[in-house]
Amino acid sequence: MAAPSPHDVITDAAFTLFARQGYDATSVEDIASAAGVSRSTFFRSFGSKEAVIFPDHDELLARVESRLQSSQEDSALAAVIDAVKIVLFHYVAEGERARERYRLTSAVTTLRERELVSSARYQRLFRHHLGRWGDGGEAADLQAEVTAAAVVAAHNRVLRRWLRGECGDPEREITGALAIVHRTFDPKQSTASPVALLVLPAGTSLAAAEDAVRHLAWAPQ
Repeated sequence: MAAPSPHDVITDAAFTLFARQGYDATSVEDIASAAGVSRSTFFRSFGSKEAVIFPDHDELLARVESRLQSSQEDSALAAVIDAVKIVLFHYVAEGERARERYRLTSAVTTLRERELVSSARYQRLFRHHLGRWGDGGEAADLQAEVTAAAVVAAHNRVLRRWLRGECGDPEREITGALAIVHRTFDPKQSTASPVALLVLPAGTSLAAAEDAVRHLAWAPQ
């Protein structure tokens, strides 16, 4: 088995110290010493103490952008939905480390603010992608804005529930939450469903009526 990288060693040491003595009471020098590396090695791996806490959002954003770039107008929202799942499942794959981060960001204001900035980057990216397919008017821009916000809100709700141990199946929950977003904001979903009128002779039995309705439901539109 390969030895852990300095990046991983530093991260593990940092989270251990944060849990033991608190974020504010832990210095870069404390982390470097616990990890058995120099201060300069720490800063080659991370630009700051805050950076140890968060995942590599640049790498995540690159994966998200790659998914978005593969879509066309008729699949723009579907691509955004796929892209936000990339972010959610990255956190889920981190397991307990993601929950440790959540406890820190919930307790330390500066970390919470940085997390909000990162979330806003994804929302801007989604808004820009959805806006590409609009006509440039105010209504289209508003549609892109509120749709992107809804996607991020659905993601954040499921993620927080999972982080708090309230969600045992994040894949099922995010699929359900994003299905609501898709139904609400996909223009193709706004067209009225066809209505059928079924006329039956007087005295038709309940069983015969059920058969007629079942046949109508499966008939090609």
